[in-house]
Amino acid sequence: MKTQEDNRKQTKDERIERETVVVVGKESVGKSELVSSLTGDRPTSGNFRGTTVRSERYTTDEHEFVDTPGIVLDEDTEATRDALSQVTENETVMLVVPATGIDEDLEDLLPLVEDHLGMVVVTFWDKVEDTAETGRALEMLSADLGVPLVPIDAREVSRPIADGGVDRNDPGVSRRREGSRKGDDVGGRGGYARIMDGLEQPGPFPGRARQSVDTRIEPPKTVFEWDYVGPLISAVLLLVPAALAVWFANTLAGELDPLVGAAFDPAVTWAATLPEPISTVLATEYGFLSMGPFLFVWAGPTMLIFAVVLGVYKNTGLVTRMTVSLHPTMRRFGLSGRDLVRVVMGFGCNVPAVVNTRSCSDCTRCTTISAIAFGSACSYQFPATLAVFAAVGMGWLVGPYLLVLAVTTLCYVAVIAPPEARQSTTIIDRRTFLQWPDPRAVTREAWSALREFFVKALPIFALITFVAAILDRVGVIDALGSVLGPVMGLFNLPTDAALTVVLASIRKDGIALLTADGGAAGSLSPVQVLVTVYLAGVLLPCLVTAFTVAREVSPKWALRMMARQAGAAIGFAIVIAWGGSLLFG
Repeated sequence: MKTQEDNRKQTKDERIERETVVVVGKESVGKSELVSSLTGDRPTSGNFRGTTVRSERYTTDEHEFVDTPGIVLDEDTEATRDALSQVTENETVMLVVPATGIDEDLEDLLPLVEDHLGMVVVTFWDKVEDTAETGRALEMLSADLGVPLVPIDAREVSRPIADGGVDRNDPGVSRRREGSRKGDDVGGRGGYARIMDGLEQPGPFPGRARQSVDTRIEPPKTVFEWDYVGPLISAVLLLVPAALAVWFANTLAGELDPLVGAAFDPAVTWAATLPEPISTVLATEYGFLSMGPFLFVWAGPTMLIFAVVLGVYKNTGLVTRMTVSLHPTMRRFGLSGRDLVRVVMGFGCNVPAVVNTRSCSDCTRCTTISAIAFGSACSYQFPATLAVFAAVGMGWLVGPYLLVLAVTTLCYVAVIAPPEARQSTTIIDRRTFLQWPDPRAVTREAWSALREFFVKALPIFALITFVAAILDRVGVIDALGSVLGPVMGLFNLPTDAALTVVLASIRKDGIALLTADGGAAGSLSPVQVLVTVYLAGVLLPCLVTAFTVAREVSPKWALRMMARQAGAAIGFAIVIAWGGSLLFG
């Protein structure tokens, strides 16, 4: 009989023997969809060994699939080349290219994987007319490359279940019963089996392909490609998550907040009886339990709303269409259309948004991080802002607030962006096919965001709660508020607004202090409420974001970014305060 120690050793041996497959391809070619279908697994995140390349990992008993970030620009190939340089002789590269542009992608990607062992998977084969001619072209290309080549529809590849059959809950199964699905049954065998066969017999990649397939197919143009109208619609769609968060706040969160708060009251009362410093950390005004209702009612749902909507955008191909549409406009400010999408991601949580900038080009990454830190009102800041507007009866300020935030962020980015970013001639014009969302893929995206939120952001939130509670206990926060009180006159604000600005600089949900008992909100005009919330939100990035930026770039650059952001925020707030007073009295 095997002992528990034997089982542990066996598990360790199996993990060591599991074959690593590094998945490489351009953005929006179906890599993640393919690997998730092959493994039936949810991904875990991490760095590719020895590199700063962010990867998603999917595992089975036999394989570990490493999904590297999609290659999108010439500048990005250096990061992928760095990852591929770490691939050992015993590991396999799976090159993923779309059937609608095989020749173009192979021309760009083969130099990156030259001499590595691997195979080619051709996705979106269902978009190509499956004829004897196209079949022969693929066979000739495979012979020319000297590696296995498997055409599939990534959404229809199913991993066999334990009994050797297929998952009957897979919606693609019933469709396949009605007839042979193109690409999924080329050669009379399932896509899963043919890919597994290819991984068992990989070949060395050449530096280029001499044979062409000539299956370049452009997805049909839509309203996104219209001049002026396309960028406008794309911008509006990027505001949909914010609109849903506002709806949630006005419809549900305000009703749930007192109920959840009442549920937490017994725990807060009990924690107050504990010895110091535990009672301070848990039960004071800034304690973890005291702020618990805000976390569960406002922050978590807001982050999830953004994760689900952006997951739908990504899975349907909308995010790529919006990227292409917005790129020419954003380039004038020193960002790409793709960078703007990452800034919007920050409204859900700044941490995964900053981490995802690893696949930005070198000339725009730091600018994108600065834009996230300045203008992405995260899942703590944005709901706290909504709560303040609702509490003072000025819910209509949400529109002006978002407008001011967007305009000042673009102005800030335009000033700090390096000249080479604005002068770049890079063109992003690769459209994707639009398709209905796959609930499994959207769930996977939401799960990844939740994991980042709870594993990375939440522990730092707890640390900041501890720091804020201790600072409040020893009087530091009140002292800072008193020192900075007279400075509030620069922004046409009363001195007691300083405490909100100070606490929000430590943790963004501190904006809600504006409506606390004795808070300043009751005596403020709409312009003053707007200025207070804006200054508290953008004066400094939250400490969670600051720590993440320091880890991703460097502590020195993070401090420089914070100083620059504070200067810009002060300047913008003064203009808004006095300009608003002149216009609206």
